[in-house]
Amino acid sequence: MISTGPVIEPGVPELSPACGAVALPALEEFLPTLGALDHATRLALFEAGVEVLECRRVLLRGGLNVVGEVLRGHDAFVEMEHYPPDDVFDADSHAQYYYHAHRGAAEHGHFHTFLRAGGMPDGVAPAQAGTASEPWPEGEEAISHLVAVSMDAWGEPIGLFACNRWVTGESWYAAEDVIRMLERFEIDHAWPSWPANRWLGAMLRLYRPWIEGLLRHRDAVVAAWQRAHPGTDVFEDRALEITGHMPVSVPALMTALEAGLAGASFDTLGTPDRSDE
Repeated sequence: MISTGPVIEPGVPELSPACGAVALPALEEFLPTLGALDHATRLALFEAGVEVLECRRVLLRGGLNVVGEVLRGHDAFVEMEHYPPDDVFDADSHAQYYYHAHRGAAEHGHFHTFLRAGGMPDGVAPAQAGTASEPWPEGEEAISHLVAVSMDAWGEPIGLFACNRWVTGESWYAAEDVIRMLERFEIDHAWPSWPANRWLGAMLRLYRPWIEGLLRHRDAVVAAWQRAHPGTDVFEDRALEITGHMPVSVPALMTALEAGLAGASFDTLGTPDRSDE
């Protein structure tokens, strides 16, 4: 059965109780509605979704899923360990990802996606750390986190989130620079799994407009946090981990995209407008 719930709902930043004293920007203010996207964009999203569903289909035919593909060969799933152990890296695109878990019952685990220096577009540079208290990867070792994809115990995507620098040890790039990197994420080989690699790249294309919103919101949250904590290194503050999270449903989004391409209108974040029914 295809879910009839909302495609995307505003996410609530998963921060520590100490955040109550900090006025943080609302994520929903940064997320586009599906109806606001032009036809060409919605068509591109739909085509990416077709690939997501096709990768899922071929895995299901073998009783498999994308999470199982990256965990294959490991008897135990250990919290905080990277799967596969040495990450997945494409030497041509310089895209990289790994899967791990550390968020308890909120999910089974999540994919962290990255782009390394060799694949970055011209003109991007790490943001100025200012009060940095820890070294950042530099030069050829520079790396940017793109977005994380949360998964459930059945190997299905349930959310996307952005996070603070310390979480992944990245070189921090401004949101607009990271947005330029998104289209360069591609794992064009078959290790550890061809359909899993294709699936992850297609997920980033399917949710591109909302990933952009998560990244812009991330920068706004970090800026607000820094204003509230002057003189501290916001990028290393363990009280600020997840800057924004949004739930996702691929079947629901695909249903909404198909309806939109057929001429339906939308009222919120991808929910068909049924006000005249």
